[in-house]
Amino acid sequence: MLRRTGSETAAASAAPACGRHSDPEPPTCKDMNFTRSVVLALKGCAMGMADVVPGVSGGTIAFISGIYEELIDSIRSVDATALRLLVRLRLGELWRHINGSFLLPVLLGIAVAIFSLARLMTYLLQHHPIEIWSFFFGLIIASALLVARQVGRWDWRSVLSFAVGAAAAWWITVATPTETPNDWWFVMLSGAIAICAMILPGISGAFILLLLGKYQYIMQAVGDLNIPVIVIFVVGAAAGIISFSHLLSWLLKRWHDVTVAVLMGFMVGSLNKVWPWKETLESYFDSHGAAHPLVERNVLPATFTELTGTEAQVGWAVALCACGFLLIWGIEYVGNRIAAKKDEA
Repeated sequence: MLRRTGSETAAASAAPACGRHSDPEPPTCKDMNFTRSVVLALKGCAMGMADVVPGVSGGTIAFISGIYEELIDSIRSVDATALRLLVRLRLGELWRHINGSFLLPVLLGIAVAIFSLARLMTYLLQHHPIEIWSFFFGLIIASALLVARQVGRWDWRSVLSFAVGAAAAWWITVATPTETPNDWWFVMLSGAIAICAMILPGISGAFILLLLGKYQYIMQAVGDLNIPVIVIFVVGAAAGIISFSHLLSWLLKRWHDVTVAVLMGFMVGSLNKVWPWKETLESYFDSHGAAHPLVERNVLPATFTELTGTEAQVGWAVALCACGFLLIWGIEYVGNRIAAKKDEA
């Protein structure tokens, strides 16, 4: 029986099956790459839609869809080496260094969602809040349970980390927004802080902007295509996410179980924000004069009906919560089946 050398084994494992010369249908590889890019773009769209909703985290969607750690590592690869490759116009090496075939579709999906689908999500939250929050509630519960399985060992450090993450996320959801300046430096700082929150599961970047008093300002700038404000915000966000991704990637590699436990705590703590039935204690008015909730308190369905005089829609809420829960487990099941078939092949 012939044995492969180490280099032959590495070469065989590195080359995809559809790229071998014996493959009679080479275009299949391109089809697979195109399909993967479309799927990644759709996951990016889901992240973008979540990022514009105060209380929902794009990082949670990344965790749900199974791209979280690769996303962090890909963002981390935008470093000094990448800059040198760009300056020397070694674009092929740059593309491979930053994992461009993964990063570009995801970022395009996020951008498309923020600039085009944000209005749809805003409409749904304004006209069907109970149904949408219930769906997110189910998504997050299922996601937290799946993330718990990624913790290799639940010892006292993991449990404590989970509790700290949950407490931090809960505190953020009940914090009161403040008034802040519209100066360029604060807009840039807001972008850096918010983008770090956006890649943490359970911590809503949009809600952080709300706490900083910049949510409406940035959303209006995006809607009006206020280029100077958008550019300043994006520069701050780029600096923030590149810096923070290095730290997060290091933590995941050095203290994986503790870090994942904290991230799971963030997700569980954020359930306080997505509870479907709320009493509005304070409101704010946007540039069009429409009122939006600013400070809210969670209430039971019966209390919600007494306070608002509207139907609590418990049946729809339970059904959509179950749909969100089953959707995540369905995605996990299908993903496991696909992975199993690849291993068999």
